[in-house]
Amino acid sequence: MEVLFTEQFDQAYEKLTGAEKRSVRKALALLGDNPNHPGLRVKKMEGRKNIWEARPSKRLRMTFEMSGEIIFMRNVGEHDKALKRP
Repeated sequence: MEVLFTEQFDQAYEKLTGAEKRSVRKALALLGDNPNHPGLRVKKMEGRKNIWEARPSKRLRMTFEMSGEIIFMRNVGEHDKALKRP
């Protein structure tokens, strides 16, 4: 699958630490290869139409939309902050 990034995702990613960025890069590779990879714990967000969340680490969340073979990354960051503005 092709993974594309929104401006919001890019801005949030730049605020992460080096270790957090490494976790996110690893999760993005897994997501692109297999969106159902068990390590990502992907699930649909409640109350949101076609927005999903994944876990790059215990503390971080990424939000995204899927359209055919394209994944649009929307946001990334600490659990509450990332999910508040998916």
